[in-house]
Amino acid sequence: MAFSGVIQLTDLDDFITPGQECIKPVKIDKKIDKTSKTGAKITIESDGSYFEELNDGTTKKLPKAQITLADCLACSGCITSAESILIEQQSSVELRKTFLSKIANEGKIKKIIVSLQIQPIVSIAQKFNLSVDATVLKLVKYFKNLGADFVYDLKVAEDMALIEHQRELFEAINSGKKKPLISSACPGWVCYAEKTHGNWILPHISKVRSAQQIMGSLVKDHISQKLQVSPDSIFHLTLMPCFDKKLEASRPDFYNEKTDSHDVDLVITTVEVENMLSEDNLNLPELDSLPLDNFGFETKVTSIKTNRGSGSGGFTENLFIAAAKELFGEDVDDVEYKILKNSDFQELSLSQDGQVKLCFAIANGFRNIQNLVQKMKRKRCHYDFVELMACPSGCLNGGAQIRPEADTNSKELIAQLDQTYKNLGKETPTENANVEDVYKEWLGGKSTDKADHMLYTEYHEVEKMTNSLAIKW
Repeated sequence: MAFSGVIQLTDLDDFITPGQECIKPVKIDKKIDKTSKTGAKITIESDGSYFEELNDGTTKKLPKAQITLADCLACSGCITSAESILIEQQSSVELRKTFLSKIANEGKIKKIIVSLQIQPIVSIAQKFNLSVDATVLKLVKYFKNLGADFVYDLKVAEDMALIEHQRELFEAINSGKKKPLISSACPGWVCYAEKTHGNWILPHISKVRSAQQIMGSLVKDHISQKLQVSPDSIFHLTLMPCFDKKLEASRPDFYNEKTDSHDVDLVITTVEVENMLSEDNLNLPELDSLPLDNFGFETKVTSIKTNRGSGSGGFTENLFIAAAKELFGEDVDDVEYKILKNSDFQELSLSQDGQVKLCFAIANGFRNIQNLVQKMKRKRCHYDFVELMACPSGCLNGGAQIRPEADTNSKELIAQLDQTYKNLGKETPTENANVEDVYKEWLGGKSTDKADHMLYTEYHEVEKMTNSLAIKW
């Protein structure tokens, strides 16, 4: 299990054990001896266990300090240290516990809602030699057998993310804001930017929440009201193509103190679902089918559609077409990408009267991210918008997607996934009837205060630690 290369490839230590080198300060509440007015003696064993020496000469074992994903995000030290500890609350084991607890009517969980991202579905379809639509219906059956109440497609949230990116881009271009605007859907990139480059680059990153987190807002606010249950009694699970999404879901920005609830309670990845099916001795093609649930609750959905463009959400292509029409009156039907240094760095441009009016780019992978950042630092970046993803080839090749079989190499698999994605039916955000309904019913329309609160977020520079314990000698 591993986070994306962008998170791993920093100038910080990686894959270390918290007991040895974690620099996150841990507070130990010492028991005070009121008669002697001195602190109780604390000893730490080699296995990391804490013992407190009592007045009668005996010792008492104290609970081990726990490092959470929220701690990880707030720390400028190691990022992926001891992943087995850091993602304990974001595991399939925890998911199974939640399903069993809900079935036994233990605890406060009343409803379990699952949201499916398209990239894992394409990967699972390839693995089991199924069509994408058949895979969706069988996954719905699987999750409902486990105990889920509703299973949704994330298309509505993806469309809302595109609409809000478009709104933000138009405002940036019209106001003369410094270029470029960079997509914010990749948590690996966002985490890297916060920890490594900080305040100078954060204003360039779109403040629009990712589709996962927009869906989280929708579930915990709008759908909870429609179901007439409290947000904290809904357990919201998302299926994602990378482990970085677990970090994103754990950000304090996406936790509501009033309801004591995260927008997304747990992220399960493609390979984890594959392992769960194996643990349950289930062959996905042999499962029955159930349709996806709809936000109106009355109708069911038997197929899914995607947006045109890349397999990472199609930000570049959709925004380019919209900007060409809105800002320069150009109808663009077919786009032609120009490949630059490698296939993971491509650009689109619009020219009028011999002048370039718009220039967009797709940059995937750490090498291209570094090149882009260096261009921005030197003020030689001419792009209006950049769709940036941490993983080479984007989200279809996410770090938690199913790996190739023995007779297939990675490039062949990515090409197959990309072709499957391109063959899916396309539906623009304006063609998706659910989008307008959700905006009206939930947010009171576009460009409202509630829309800003639910669909946008903030990023935060993580200050470098100067603690001498963090220095490598």
